[in-house]
Amino acid sequence: MMQSATFHWISAFLEAQAAELGAATNTLLAYGRDLKDFDAYLAAKALDFNLAARNDVEAYLVWCDAQGLAQSTLARRLSAIKQLYRFAFEEGLRSDNPAIQITGPGKSKRLPKVLSEQEVDRLLEAARSSGRNQQETLRNTCLMELLYATGMRVSELVSLPVSATRGDPRLLLIMGKGGKERLVPLSAPSRAALSSWLAMRDEIDAASQAQKIPASRFLFPSRGASGHLTRHRFYLMIKEFAVAGGVDPSKVTPHTLRHAFATHLLAHGADLRAIQTMLGHADVATTEIYTHVLEARLSELVLENHPLAKTALRKSQGSTSSDGQ
Repeated sequence: MMQSATFHWISAFLEAQAAELGAATNTLLAYGRDLKDFDAYLAAKALDFNLAARNDVEAYLVWCDAQGLAQSTLARRLSAIKQLYRFAFEEGLRSDNPAIQITGPGKSKRLPKVLSEQEVDRLLEAARSSGRNQQETLRNTCLMELLYATGMRVSELVSLPVSATRGDPRLLLIMGKGGKERLVPLSAPSRAALSSWLAMRDEIDAASQAQKIPASRFLFPSRGASGHLTRHRFYLMIKEFAVAGGVDPSKVTPHTLRHAFATHLLAHGADLRAIQTMLGHADVATTEIYTHVLEARLSELVLENHPLAKTALRKSQGSTSSDGQ
């Protein structure tokens, strides 16, 4: 098979994913990178998608593992390969699916890092004190308040259309993965932050339009190619807030704020199904990880703060001291 035919497989597969399943741009880019990596591996062995057998796919996964890739990365690459071959079989490009019986490594079962409510408060306060001017301060405050109030994915937050936020909304309409929409209630602080930022943003828009510059359709516009604040820029911003707020930066990412949203809601009695809906999880099993996070956190709090636990710790330390004399 010529290289152009190989790329035809990838492009046709990605087009089908976008058209039939409404796959998000970031998902399609990840699939494309994974499949091109697999293609390069096969090419080095004088193979291609059409000639590869099950043992070739398995050998590729072993090779990836030897490179020290994470289990989640291996699982994602196998998923991309499986879906490509399923597509090829359905389209008649191959008469078999060499990856159909291969079992992946599965995803890591590590629980997400947990931010306490006090740590989130410090991050929010740092955002309110950030920025080189009032415009940046209001934007940064709005970003953080919306993220914590809604549990949005960072890609959903930075690409939020301004039209979804007009009229002092009590509910925010979010476009999630696969083009699925969901409604998430806004807290009073997030509505106040949104209102202040919209007022500032409207002033900026009016000044731009006076100079014949068209208004942006995004809530958080940028001059970059995407037209809105990028995920990478926001990632760097949230690290700056962590440092300013005295929170361990290794614990803080946009996604840990999403985890904090879910965990803190659950701790205050929210229903798991409601949290599933607000997070945009297709399966409640994905949301159930937060019950384990909460259990681990409660166990930690008991061990640190319960009087009997402290008494047992003192006795244990006393016993150790006596043994050392």
